Amino acid sequence: MSTSVNSTPVNEKDEQVFQDFKLLNAVDDRYGGVIVEVREAMDSALFGSVLRASIAQWRHQGKKGVWIKLPIQHVNLVEAAVKEGFWFHHAEPNYLMLCYWIPEGTHTLPANASHRIGIGAFVMNEKREVLVVQESTGRFRGTGVWKFPTGVVNEGEDICAAAVREVKEETAVDTKFIEILAFRQSHKAFFDKSDIFFLCLLEPLSSEVQKQETELEAAKWMPFEEYEAQPFVQKHELLKYIVDICLAKKDRNYSGFSPVPTTSVFSDEKNYMYFNTTDLNGQ
Repeated sequence: MSTSVNSTPVNEKDEQVFQDFKLLNAVDDRYGGVIVEVREAMDSALFGSVLRASIAQWRHQGKKGVWIKLPIQHVNLVEAAVKEGFWFHHAEPNYLMLCYWIPEGTHTLPANASHRIGIGAFVMNEKREVLVVQESTGRFRGTGVWKFPTGVVNEGEDICAAAVREVKEETAVDTKFIEILAFRQSHKAFFDKSDIFFLCLLEPLSSEVQKQETELEAAKWMPFEEYEAQPFVQKHELLKYIVDICLAKKDRNYSGFSPVPTTSVFSDEKNYMYFNTTDLNGQ
């Protein structure tokens, strides 16, 4: 998505004046822009002057996007940057990232992360009991609804690892990740971001259940038929599909997507590609 941004006009006289300022330290990015990471404390008025001089220099050099990473201890500089035409791109607990577009017209800077990744864990034991929880917070608080353990994938965490972690945190049950059975994309979810939810199959390695005290009312093994018969499950099309998929996996030949370690042109570190290994290998 592109947005029209007004650049601060700088004439030749200003260019000459700005050469007297010490410019901001910047490194080139891969796309014709620059990245600035503010490391030292600075008066906001001085920062505004140095920033204008730096923009003039970057414009002369034909730079495009400008990124400024402001650690939280330098929050006093935010207003000065905004007055020069910068806008917020994203924020983390310890810094704010601002950006600016030098050329005329619409910018081509990438948008902030658009999706949140969630998992739901389908864990069934040999008695055809499914691991379920009742939440003490959120939309299901006080409803009596039993649901699969769910959670959000952390930054830098693989989907398969997140599913095992969430089940362990919520129920104390150890599991082994088997497959991704299905996934669903929705929009306008958490803080208006889109959401991708992965339904994961896990094999239980232990049986004793201990609920997570801070987030759950209860946790237990429940006969799958009892879970399926809940009015809430029967009422919602998505949950009925989930029931059908889980039963197809257990009782028929439904094949999901297994994690396969691999490398890519982007990194030599192992990451996971998920695909139907059964059909691919002709088994």
